[in-house]
Amino acid sequence: MTTHAMFCYQCEQTARGTGCTRKGVCGKDADTARMQDLLIHAAKGIAQYAHRAASLGARDDAVDAFTVQALFTTITNVNFDASDLADWVRRAAEVRDHARALYEEACRETDAEPESVAGPATFQPATDIDALLAQAATVGIDDRLERLGPDVAGLQELILYGLKGAAAYADHAHILGRIDAEAFATFHELLSALAEEESDIEALKGLAMKTGMLNYRIMELLDEAHTTTFGHPEPTQVRVTPVAGKAIVVSGHDLKDLKQLLEQTEGTGINVYTHGEMLPTLAYPELKKHSHLVGNYGGAWQEQRQEFDAFPGAILMTTNCIQQPKDGYVDRIFTTGLVAWPGLVHIEPDADGHKDFTPVIEAALAAPGFDEDAPEHTIMVGFARNAVLGVADKVVEAVKAGQIRHFFLIGGCDGAKPGRNYYTELALAVPDDCIILTLACGKYRFNKLDFGDIGGIPRLLDVGQCNDAYSAIRIALALADAFDCGVNDLPLTLSLSWFEQKAVAILLTLLALDVKNIRIGPTLPAFVTDPVLAALVDQFGLAPITEPQADVDAALAT
Repeated sequence: MTTHAMFCYQCEQTARGTGCTRKGVCGKDADTARMQDLLIHAAKGIAQYAHRAASLGARDDAVDAFTVQALFTTITNVNFDASDLADWVRRAAEVRDHARALYEEACRETDAEPESVAGPATFQPATDIDALLAQAATVGIDDRLERLGPDVAGLQELILYGLKGAAAYADHAHILGRIDAEAFATFHELLSALAEEESDIEALKGLAMKTGMLNYRIMELLDEAHTTTFGHPEPTQVRVTPVAGKAIVVSGHDLKDLKQLLEQTEGTGINVYTHGEMLPTLAYPELKKHSHLVGNYGGAWQEQRQEFDAFPGAILMTTNCIQQPKDGYVDRIFTTGLVAWPGLVHIEPDADGHKDFTPVIEAALAAPGFDEDAPEHTIMVGFARNAVLGVADKVVEAVKAGQIRHFFLIGGCDGAKPGRNYYTELALAVPDDCIILTLACGKYRFNKLDFGDIGGIPRLLDVGQCNDAYSAIRIALALADAFDCGVNDLPLTLSLSWFEQKAVAILLTLLALDVKNIRIGPTLPAFVTDPVLAALVDQFGLAPITEPQADVDAALAT
């Protein structure tokens, strides 16, 4: 067993590009990291029984929901509270017992012989934190690296991180009432395989592709949930400079939280701003109809400590992306959903899912707000699949006429680690007769620049949040149909920036759909070993980014 205080290499910024061993670069301490390891172990135990129950036609929504939430709460920059995570571990044992009873009842009803289930399914949490941490020290990735070797353990982690990313989207869809029993069964199937330590390399590759297809289905569900509830995004000019008045800024990803806050702040004189991945919400009809949703403030998640410190209002964090709050705003930042930071006020939902944001509103009214309008500056958002496919004929005509030579999808996560200026330089290097598609917070590297248009079609098309990779895929598939070719035959190049586990899920989706020649950066994942990378290069042409102009030239030469 390792002597490291912790080991985590699930995100791009991990220490030395190999793994955080004392404290996470993200800010989580060793106790939090270990408690996350233990929660994942417990979730695998739930899945062992839930998978077997599902094979006999039995499922339970509470078991399904808890499993994806347990995965989601361990994503980078979500939960930094070791005590809260300990409660999750204890609840996981209760849910596991419920899943076991569900399985045993299904066996009785179908006259099936119950299997003897070992491994994580037998886990029993200790009663105090120190004892829980001692248990956690035996179930982390460092333990599996020692026992299984870096190739097998790394592939297992690739699948796990893809499942974590898909779980985030599944939780958002579930909150909006979108449930797919088969998708939940697949979560349990894959987690159960990890619990039982599948070690065959080829089998693990197959499970990774299955994870990618699971995420594709989950993103489709979430797209349905968003567009049915809030309407299809529309091309919209969004103000990115403040206006005078009291203010609340909302960060994260959850649209339902934003909708409830807008309803509760109606008529209060408070202006609401989006931040980070919430920027695309300003294009949804049911959200932008609120006149006090006045625009977007700031940039990507990693700038929040400076931006929130300067923001003269209240701050609401709805999902992942939180950083350690500075003293200047610690008393006016609030969390909700799965976000947790020790000492912050957390807004819980009632039994019907309603949240009372009164503490946030009161903090906004007590803060000074912006004393004057800043000079107006706007950017365009809202080019999700419905908007782009609505003008697909014009796009196809422009390509056939030679007006549009190539499409570059430049998207993914932003982050603080050096090297991400590559994506700004890449966007600037794209020739004037090419279209740039972008999504997720990586777009903040260049989305306020003026790229002009081609025959009235904006050269920069903001597709939306990271989960709107589904929209980008649908756009690519529609273009392939229009040109009667495969996606890989389109004049399309994908250059992705990754940071955390949702980006891993999206990459697995693209690979599972057999999208080839993707460039990824700014660095390659530490959990993907050289032999595994070689296999991905050989099968899919996956490659690291190089120099911006060289990568543009290579794309246009094919």
